[in-house]
Amino acid sequence: MKARSIRFRLTAWYFSVLAVSLCLFGAAMLVAMRQSILHAADEELEARLGAVHRFLERKVPRLDEEDLEDEFREHSGLEPGRDLLEVREPATGWSYHSRGMERYNLAPPAKVALGGEPRFYTAQPKGSRLRVLEASVTVGEREFLVQIATPVEEAFHALETFAWLLVGFLPVVLAAASLGGYWMSRRALAPVDAITRTARRISAENLSLRLEVPETGDELARLSETLNDMMRRIEAAFRRMTRFTADASHELRTPVSIMRTTAELALRRDRSPEEYREALEQILSELERTSRLIEDLLTLARADSGIVDLDLQAMDLAGTVRDACSQGEKLAKGKGVEFQAVVPKGRFPIRGDPTALRRLFLILIDNAVKYTPRAGRVEVRLESRDGYAVGEVRDTGIGIAPEDLPHIFERFWRADKVRSREMGGAGLGLSIARWIAEVHRGSIEVESEPGKGSAFRVRLPREPGDGGGRA
Repeated sequence: MKARSIRFRLTAWYFSVLAVSLCLFGAAMLVAMRQSILHAADEELEARLGAVHRFLERKVPRLDEEDLEDEFREHSGLEPGRDLLEVREPATGWSYHSRGMERYNLAPPAKVALGGEPRFYTAQPKGSRLRVLEASVTVGEREFLVQIATPVEEAFHALETFAWLLVGFLPVVLAAASLGGYWMSRRALAPVDAITRTARRISAENLSLRLEVPETGDELARLSETLNDMMRRIEAAFRRMTRFTADASHELRTPVSIMRTTAELALRRDRSPEEYREALEQILSELERTSRLIEDLLTLARADSGIVDLDLQAMDLAGTVRDACSQGEKLAKGKGVEFQAVVPKGRFPIRGDPTALRRLFLILIDNAVKYTPRAGRVEVRLESRDGYAVGEVRDTGIGIAPEDLPHIFERFWRADKVRSREMGGAGLGLSIARWIAEVHRGSIEVESEPGKGSAFRVRLPREPGDGGGRA
């Protein structure tokens, strides 16, 4: 058992607490038993003192000292074992000593002043223990000093025997309890050892491995469930990262290959300035696309790391949407798509980053224009609903299949019918749009029907201020 292991420390604490508890309990028991013995003896002595007092009140008025001594001797003889009595009258020097008192040779009762309080003490004459009571008794005008004793040797001997039994059994009890505590701690911590063994086997190659959850419903069961949940999140994040890395590598490989091939073909033989210019324009086009892809990747990487470098401030969402619509209208006109913006003239106060929100709406407008055929229609609306600013981008494009809807916000995801390299984009736009909405404490949702178009709806919490203006 390692000295620093939890099992050792639990056993040591259990041993220490039990040892201290047993020692305190034993000491308390000994003190209580001793006090009980003395209390019983003192009660007996007080009862005998009362009897002596009553005896003196009956005999003293009508007997002289010699007859009184005979009466005491006869009275003491009637109570075997209780003849430890001495009565002294300091004024006349008269005294009575029972045979028991003569045998123990106790000091005379001179420690109590006449008229003073009774005094109890324990004496050990000739190796025996006696409980002694000394008191002053008044009978008429005469003062007597009374000393009464009772043997307590047997009771104290039993007390000492009990103390030795405690001393003898305490190590045995502690040893047995410690072994039991060690066994219990080992049994209680066995699931922890199982968790440790399983955790050591988990690696990047087998992140699907899970801990066994004991059916106890205790802290260890909750710990196992928590660790399993954590492993599920790590596995999902690792798979997303792996897929993200593979998709990013694939997306970057294509433009690099195109640029390399274009450059190699241009350099194989002498060409005219127009041919060189055409090759450079193609390379520049791929470089621009690659730059946008890298910028998007950096944006998502910052989002994953929790770094939010947006400048959130009080702003007018209506102005930002109008700015995005101005750019979107140019995109729609270039493709022959009808574009309509229904944006209120008043202010839509929210707290956000104007640049990021402009990018969000441009992503949605750009997607709508891309996937809407010529002579189709794209409409952008902004309105206020239940304390939210709701921006909607609706198109009459090709739509999204129901089975594809749950995946459209995933990174690098493409549906075969709607995503292609020829249409541009790497499948990161909607992921970035959702991230921007979430950073602004908002949400983004989509409704779509194949062949009829799609509607993307962004909800952003409004700031107290002006109401939405008229369209």
